[in-house]
Parts: sequence; structure tokens; C-alpha cells
Amino acid sequence: MFIKTLKSVLIALLAALSLSAFAGANDPLFINLSTDETHRSTMAINFGKHHSANGHPLSIFLNDKAVILGVKAGSEKFADQQKELSEIIAKGGLVIMCPMCLKQAGYSESDLIAGVKLGSPKVTGDALFKDGTKTMSW
Repeated sequence: MFIKTLKSVLIALLAALSLSAFAGANDPLFINLSTDETHRSTMAINFGKHHSANGHPLSIFLNDKAVILGVKAGSEKFADQQKELSEIIAKGGLVIMCPMCLKQAGYSESDLIAGVKLGSPKVTGDALFKDGTKTMSW
């Protein structure tokens, strides 16, 4: 009886572990981007773009130092990143700006590049907590 119960428990455990190891073909991707380093921010944005092109809904959350990527004032130094973010938005991706970080950096909603959404518990939470969402951070 003990061996039979042990086998059942092991089979159930292995089944549960094997199911959680597979990502869904269209699982959403949420990228937390907090850097203003050009190489790292480009890596994060391009990583998202590639997976978005493969069918994964994409959200990029700009916070901390990454605020500058989503405001008009950063357009000279971060023109490449802003172009990529605009392309993501044009293709249906979501770029969310942390409102507290935006304010801390001395900017307001009127400073955002076109299409960037100001975050809120609903906007950010809907993207982050969507079933199956995978997250990455830079």
C-alpha cells in the first residue's frame, strides 16, 4: 500500500513539474526596464521586439532611470531606443511609464513620447498579472 501511494505521489509530482516547464506559445512578456544605459536598454527593447514578433504580447515598463527613454527631452541621446519603442507601440505593444518615477525625474505626462501610457494600478497590473505572463528585468 505504501509503495502504491508513493508511486501515485511521484507521478502526480512529475506531471505537475513537467506542465509548469512549458511556456505557452503566446504567453505575454512584461519587461521591467530601469536603466538608461544605451546598450542594456537596447538589449531589453530588442529582446521584447523579437518575442513580440513571434506572437508574445509585449509590455515594457519604464521606471527609475529608464524614464528618460520615454520622454521627449531624451530624444537626442536615446533616439534609437525611442524609435524602437514607437515601433513596438505601432504594432500593438504597450509601453508604460512609472508615474512616480516620471515625477521624480522632473517630467510630466505631457513630456511623454507619443503612445506611452502613464502607469496606474490598473494599467500596470493588467499587463503584469495577465495569466501566463513572463517577466524580464534590465
